[in-house]
Amino acid sequence: MFEPGNQLVNVIQGEFKVSAEPDVVLSTLLGSCVAVCLSDIESGIGGMNHFLLPEREGQAGESERYGAYSMELLINDMIKRGARKDRMQAKLFGGASMIAALNDIGASNAVFAKSFLANERIPCVAESLGGNAARRLRFWPVSGRVRQFLVPGEVQTVAPISRNPTPEPKLNDITLF
Repeated sequence: MFEPGNQLVNVIQGEFKVSAEPDVVLSTLLGSCVAVCLSDIESGIGGMNHFLLPEREGQAGESERYGAYSMELLINDMIKRGARKDRMQAKLFGGASMIAALNDIGASNAVFAKSFLANERIPCVAESLGGNAARRLRFWPVSGRVRQFLVPGEVQTVAPISRNPTPEPKLNDITLF
């Protein structure tokens, strides 16, 4: 539950935030995007990112909207503030399949996040990935506590564009002057 006196900080798509303030609560809303809630409980430092796609090569990939870059920024900022990588723990959220007609971007994001953490030897202690519901998160970075609220919904289908030509008007439908 959100306690009075806490400071709610929104983390939007393509952002990350780090805090060591006990009254800060990081919040985000996810669909196919993934958020990694990372914490070093011993130092009381934690952070959250919110990325849209796993990665991209070259300078275009140096954007927080890509998981590979966003994860590096999150980890490095935590370390700069006194966290230690060997004490970090992760909790993963998101990766839903929101639009049935599109590639499953959410699944790709989830696979990337798990693989990245495994390669960095950061344990994932909890996860809520996949499905077709959006998620609203509240993360207390100092304690590592996370609350998730599911936003139920149906998978959206995208109807194909109609290729039917405009029907010819019928003579009775036109009034001539």
